[in-house]
Amino acid sequence: MVNLITSTANLKSFCAKAAKKNYITVDTEFLRERTYFSKLCLIQIAYRGDDVSDSALIDVQSKNINLNPFYELLQNENVLKVFHAARQDLEIFFLEKKIFPKPFFDTQVAAMVCGFGDQVGYETLVKKLALITLDKSSRFTNWSQRPLSNNQLSYAIADVTHLRTVYEELSALLEHNERSEWLDEELAILLDPKTYDNNPENAWKRIKTKNNNLVFLSFVKSLANFREKLAQSKNIPRNRVLRDEMIIELASIQPKSLTDLRKSRLLKPDNKKGIIGEGILAAIKKPILLNEEEIKKHTFVEVKKLQSNGLPELLRVLLKANSEKWGVAQKLIASSADLDDLASLDSPEISVLTGWRKKVFGNDALKLKSGEIALSSKNGSLKIIDLKKK
Repeated sequence: MVNLITSTANLKSFCAKAAKKNYITVDTEFLRERTYFSKLCLIQIAYRGDDVSDSALIDVQSKNINLNPFYELLQNENVLKVFHAARQDLEIFFLEKKIFPKPFFDTQVAAMVCGFGDQVGYETLVKKLALITLDKSSRFTNWSQRPLSNNQLSYAIADVTHLRTVYEELSALLEHNERSEWLDEELAILLDPKTYDNNPENAWKRIKTKNNNLVFLSFVKSLANFREKLAQSKNIPRNRVLRDEMIIELASIQPKSLTDLRKSRLLKPDNKKGIIGEGILAAIKKPILLNEEEIKKHTFVEVKKLQSNGLPELLRVLLKANSEKWGVAQKLIASSADLDDLASLDSPEISVLTGWRKKVFGNDALKLKSGEIALSSKNGSLKIIDLKKK
């Protein structure tokens, strides 16, 4: 039977017991399909043990509960808080209470550091480390409906009970590989308020486009700013206002009137009138210009294209080889943008050239760039040749 907490008194009692432990595991269930901000529906929590009382589900929708005991536990620095793929969980706590759980451990990030691949799922880790196959049939159920079914309760509690084993196995592996400091560098990013920035003026930076014309980008920035403000004010998903591809099209055709707007291929009829249609035209009429820093960055992008000489491709080959050598996910070491910056800029300010990444990849990447090493392939394996010894 699952321990379902629906009152402040029971929550306070459970949190008092959890506060005496060296770590707790935490997860949340929330809805976001129809809203801009996540709607928290359920919190799962467990501490070390195998009794029903060692884990609990906190019904945040109960009228008889105040979550302050839980938030106090999150900030208790004597207790490690363990999550899996915690970004959205942390965003909820930060936007709701302006707090982060400290100290903090993310098993997905730890698994990447330990060589389990890019963004490995909880189900996979439980199967590999706890030797248990999870029933994920309740994954996409509506967590805001009450009462919760027995299947939902069982599914939800499993997200924190097996997480205890996953954490302990990964923690031991990190210590054995002497990579605990590597993990600390990654977790610091998740605990940075900038990670959860939802400033409308920065929303355009998430839109992927190959067009780096500064005038075009100013229209993208203006339209994305309008979309974000409207989505936040109405608490609706940003794609309900405008999808990214719509913004790119509008920035290209730059409609001046509702008649022009009706010529759009991608806009739905409802997007061509009313508050959205008027907002689009206003954003196009007065585009938000890029600031000096943004202009500098996107000027570099154009320079990169002109200077491309195959080095980015060689760096990708080297990244794959070093990723396999060290047993660390490629995506965790360097992004595609990092490799482009490394290839084109004299002194790029990228994480690849700091901390553990420099040891794993950055040093070799700089040697390849300066011509100190070369790459050779034989029988399907990559070999690094030190040209200074020739």
